[in-house]
Order: sequence, then structure tokens, then C-alpha cells
Amino acid sequence: MNIVTGYVLPFFYAAMACAGFCVMYNLHDVKIAVTACIGGGLAWVAYLLCAPTGSVMLQNFASAVTVAIFSEIMARVFKTPSTVFLIVGILPMVPGGGIYYTMKYCIEGDMPMFIERLVATLGVAGAIAVGVSLVSSVVRIFTTHKFEN
Repeated sequence: MNIVTGYVLPFFYAAMACAGFCVMYNLHDVKIAVTACIGGGLAWVAYLLCAPTGSVMLQNFASAVTVAIFSEIMARVFKTPSTVFLIVGILPMVPGGGIYYTMKYCIEGDMPMFIERLVATLGVAGAIAVGVSLVSSVVRIFTTHKFEN
């Protein structure tokens, strides 16, 4: 796989998609908006790097962990809440297609496909939630507890 078409361009496309949401969410600080877009691009590259595993849930988990770590670091650098970076950063991973097809099959009455898409979509959403929660919990443990010798 060519590194430019395999990783650099998808990074750029994901960052540009996140830029649209920065405008929509009215992020006025350009440095924070650009940094949040970089987080979205990094999340998508992590997603692509885990593609050989063949597990969409593992891909989403890895990318959620990546963007959550990035968000926590950037929150300390910019002295802002990590959710500013996190919300924008996870946007490329949101299972919009899965949600669409789940509802499409439900409306059409195709129950076997509806259940299949529902389980897959909930699995992806759960993987993203677990990845973000795991990083957030670990960071909170290390920042709130003072370790004694």
C-alpha cells in the first residue's frame, strides 16, 4: 500500500471533515480547532493501521484510545477541557452508515438484517465508548491520587 494514498490522504480527509464540525460547533480559537482536526486525522490513521486485524470493533477501539490520549494531552497543553478535542476527534469514527442501514432494514421489515446491523452498530459504538472511558479513567486515577513512596 502506498503510504501517501493509504495514510496521508485519509489523514487529511478526516481532518478536513473535522474542520467542518469545528465551524459548526463554533470553535473560535483557530489553534484549538486545528489541533482538534489533527486529533481526528490521527484517530483515522489509527483506525487504518488496525485494519489488518479484520475487526471493526478493534479498529474503533484503537482509534478511540488514540484520540482520547491525544485529547488529554492537548487539554493540558491548551488548558481547556479534553472534550473540546474529543468530540471533534471521534467524529470520523461515528457509525453513521451503520445507523442508517439499521433503520433502513427496520423500516423495510427485514428483521434478520436489522438485528445483524443493530448488533454491529452497537458493537462499534460500544468500542468507541469503552476506549474513551478507559483512557479518561486512567488519566483521572493518575491525576487525582497522589502516590506515596
